[in-house]
Parts: sequence; C-alpha cells; structure tokens
Amino acid sequence: MVAAVSDYLPHQNPCAQCGCPIPNPIWFEDGPRRTSYLWHCVHCGYKFEAVAFFGQTNDEQRANAA
Repeated sequence: MVAAVSDYLPHQNPCAQCGCPIPNPIWFEDGPRRTSYLWHCVHCGYKFEAVAFFGQTNDEQRANAA
C-alpha cells in the first residue's frame, strides 16, 4: 500500500479503539465533495475509515443560482 501524501491531510486523529493519536492516514481517496481516509493504529493494530463531507463550493453555488 502506498503512503498518503498531501498538504491537506488531517493529523493526530485519535484511534477509534484505544484513543492513541495516529500521525497520518495510511490512505485517502478524494471524491466529489467528500474525502475518505484509512487510519491504522500501530499501538493496537486497529484500522478504521473516516469520511469527510464538504458542502458546495462558491462556484457551484453561483452556477445553481443562475
């Protein structure tokens, strides 16, 4: 698996199992108005996915208003 690299990745997300901070997600996928992140805790071995949902961009809002 390739490590995730981006300037906009979340950092220090707590593990959903044990609460230890995880420095970076090991994988991410961008989609329209959402981004999925895969986290792996090296402390307890737990893996979980988190999804961030985003609203419309200013350009999309203007296009809908026209």
